[in-house]
Amino acid sequence: MKRIFRFLLPLLILSGGIAISAALIASGPEATRQRPRTPPPAVEVITVEPQSYQVQVASRGTISARTETTLVAETTGRITQVSDTFYNGGFFEKGDLLLQVDDRDYQNAVVIARAEVAQRQLALTEEQARSDQAQRDWEQFQHLTAPPPLVARTPQLQNAVAALEAAKARLRQAELNLERTRILAPYAGRILAKEVDIGQYITTGTRLARIYASDALEVRLPLSDEQLSYLTLPEEFRDRPAVPATRQAAVTFSIRIGSEIYTWSGRLVRTEGSIDINSRQLFVVARVDNPYQQKGNRPQLKIGQFVEARISASRLEEVYRIPRQAIHGERTVHIITPENRLERRELNILWRDTNYLVASGPLRSGEQIALTRLPFAADGIIVRIINNNDQEDRKELVQ
Repeated sequence: MKRIFRFLLPLLILSGGIAISAALIASGPEATRQRPRTPPPAVEVITVEPQSYQVQVASRGTISARTETTLVAETTGRITQVSDTFYNGGFFEKGDLLLQVDDRDYQNAVVIARAEVAQRQLALTEEQARSDQAQRDWEQFQHLTAPPPLVARTPQLQNAVAALEAAKARLRQAELNLERTRILAPYAGRILAKEVDIGQYITTGTRLARIYASDALEVRLPLSDEQLSYLTLPEEFRDRPAVPATRQAAVTFSIRIGSEIYTWSGRLVRTEGSIDINSRQLFVVARVDNPYQQKGNRPQLKIGQFVEARISASRLEEVYRIPRQAIHGERTVHIITPENRLERRELNILWRDTNYLVASGPLRSGEQIALTRLPFAADGIIVRIINNNDQEDRKELVQ
């Protein structure tokens, strides 16, 4: 009996534990399954309103001279004088003496030519006297007819007149050669590159310097077909060569030096007559007047300098300006509805600027566009709007 009890005791204890556990499980609360709640994605939005927009056509080009000249020697001799402004970058005014060539030979030529003119003048006077005397002698014999030309010395008189005119022409040429020993500035400008200096012997045709006018500089600007559609070009026609000022669009040029940006104002003055066959773009020419007038600490424009240009084009009315960061793909934006749901919409893009796109719609005044890029954005998802201060919008979410 004792052995049986010792054998059954563990079984009874195990059975009691199982019974108690079953009772506890049966009497406990029933567990319910719940899905983990994911908060809606947060987005920053902007509110769009229709507005007017001034289209600014962006282009770029290189500064060039409006008038550039190569000075060439018209005489032969040694350079005896050089202007103080005759150096690369030197300014000069119209009529300033730039170079002086040794003119002693040319002064001698003028003296000789003047003496020849005096001699020819004397010869003409003597021949005129002989002709007059021959005419009087013929009339003394009471001839009723005019004397023959040789009797009246008409050919000799004509020859003396021609010789005098030739002597005067040689004098004018000698004076002109003497004048050409003084190299004068044809206009107010600047030295681009000097090629001779004092003491140098030059001959006719020697290049002396390259100069350019300082009254205006020009920039060739390439434009695409899309840009041209918003511009009024300064076109010239055979029956209307002059371009009115109303068709000369304003241009703002800018350069960056270090952290500073400097600007100049200009205008479109003409359009080139052909399309570039490589880029398929049309070049227009913009002009900057009086570029060397000092204005604050603004530096000078230099020939060959690269500049950015913005041309004032058409003004668009009742359009929407959208930041580029809000654009998905080419023209899609995410509209946030009043119920805080996302709606994908394609816009009609009119113009693309550096930081903005301009659209005519389909948008309504006061609509909100998401600036935050969502990796998986589907129509109808609920979003959470935050403002620029990153504070949560207290609008109740639609469940």
